[in-house]
Amino acid sequence: MIKYIRSGFTLLFTVLSMAVMAQSTATTSSPYSQYGLGTPNTSLLPQTAAMGGIATAINQIGGFSTINVVNPASYSFIRLTAIDIGAYGNISTLKQGSVTGQSNGNFRLSHFNFAAPVSKRSAISFGLMPYTELGYNYRQSSANFGTGAAADTNAINRIYSGDGSLSKAYAGYGFGIGRHVSFGGNVSYIFGNLRKFGSTEIPGLYGTINSRNELSNSISGVNFDFGTQVSFDFSETKHLTFGYSGSAGNSLNSKTTRVLGEYLTSTDGTEGSAIDTLTNQVLQNGKIKLPFMNHFGVAYQKDGKYLIGADYTRGNWSALTIGGVNQGLQNSESYSLGGQITPNNNSIHSYLALVDYRLGVRYDKTYINISNTDIKQYTVSAGLGLPLPRNAGAFYKINIAAEYGQRGTLTNNLIKENFVTFRLGFTLNDTWFQKYRFD
Repeated sequence: MIKYIRSGFTLLFTVLSMAVMAQSTATTSSPYSQYGLGTPNTSLLPQTAAMGGIATAINQIGGFSTINVVNPASYSFIRLTAIDIGAYGNISTLKQGSVTGQSNGNFRLSHFNFAAPVSKRSAISFGLMPYTELGYNYRQSSANFGTGAAADTNAINRIYSGDGSLSKAYAGYGFGIGRHVSFGGNVSYIFGNLRKFGSTEIPGLYGTINSRNELSNSISGVNFDFGTQVSFDFSETKHLTFGYSGSAGNSLNSKTTRVLGEYLTSTDGTEGSAIDTLTNQVLQNGKIKLPFMNHFGVAYQKDGKYLIGADYTRGNWSALTIGGVNQGLQNSESYSLGGQITPNNNSIHSYLALVDYRLGVRYDKTYINISNTDIKQYTVSAGLGLPLPRNAGAFYKINIAAEYGQRGTLTNNLIKENFVTFRLGFTLNDTWFQKYRFD
C-alpha cells in the first residue's frame, strides 16, 4: 500500500510540474535570443549537461536507467521505470564596449521525463522539455527628435523587447536488436507563443503619446526525432558506444498577430496603461520550416567506475523560414567533451566514494552572424550525482550541474555575455508495473 501511495504522489507531482512548465516564461535575458525562434535548448538533463553536453552515445549513467531524449535509441537500455524532474536557473551579465550592463537572473522548472521498460530490450518514454526561449530588452537613443543633431534635446528612445518560449512534448520508443544495436524515435508536439515589441518614446517632451508595435507569433506542430546506437563490449564491464541521432526538418503552424497601440509615461518614466489600440489584426497564417539537426557521439565507459565521451552537432539553420521568409541564419556547429568518475560505487564507509563527479567543456558556433562576425559560445561545466538511500527496490539520485560560459564578442561594438547556469534534477528508478508470481 505504501508503494502505491508513493507512486500516486509521484505521478500527481509530475502532472502538476507539466502544467506549470507549459505556462512558464523564458529563462533567458539575451539580446541574441531575438534571432530565429529564440535561443535553442538542447534537451539535456543535468547528468549530461554537467559533462559538457555529451549525450548522443549515452545510455546508462552510473548504473541508473537514464532518459536520454537526445537519442531515443538509448531507451532500449532502460531496465527500471524511470522518472526525471528538474529545475533550471541562470544569471547573466551583458557588456558592450566599456559599459557593463545589469545582471539578470531567471529560474523555472525545466523538464519532466518518464520511461518504462516494455520488454528486456525495449522501453517507452514521454515527457515535456523546453525547445526555445525568447527574452531580451534594450534601447537605442538619438537626440533632437531622432536626427542625432548636436543639440541634445527631445531625444527619441526606441525600445526593443521580447518574451516567450516554445515547449516540446514528446512520446518515444526505443528497442534493441541483439546485444549491440539499438534504434529509437520520438514524436514531438512543439507549441508556444513568442512576442516581440518595438516602442517609441520622447520622454523629454511632456504630453507626448508613445507608440508600441507588438508582433505575437502562436506556434504549434509536430516534429520527429530518430537515432541509433552501436555498442562494442571489451569485457563484461567495459563498453564503447557510437551514436547518431537526427531531428527532421518538419513544418510548424504559425499565426502572426500585430497590435499597434498608444500609451503615456509619467514624469518619472513609469509607463501607464494603454490609452488606445490603433490596429489589431492577423497578419498571416503560415508555416515555419524547421532545420534538420544531426548529432554524432562516441562514449567509452567502465560500469560503475568512469565514463568519457565526445559529441558533434550540426544544425541546418540556414534553411529556417517563417511564413516563407528565410531568416538569414547560418548553419550551427557544436563540439562537446566530458565525462564522469565514481571512486567506488560499492563503498560502505565513505559516502563521497559513491558520488559521481562530472566535468565537461563545450564550444558552439551559433547560427548568428552579425556584421560578418560569428557569434560563438564557450562553456565549462561541472556537476555531482548524489545517491540517496535505497528504499524497497527503488533507487534515487539528485543530480546537480553548473555551467559558466561566454557568448558573443566586443568586436564591432557587439555584446558579450557572461552567464552562469544551474540545473537541479531528481532521478527515480523503481520496479513499477512488475508482475508478481505470488500475491
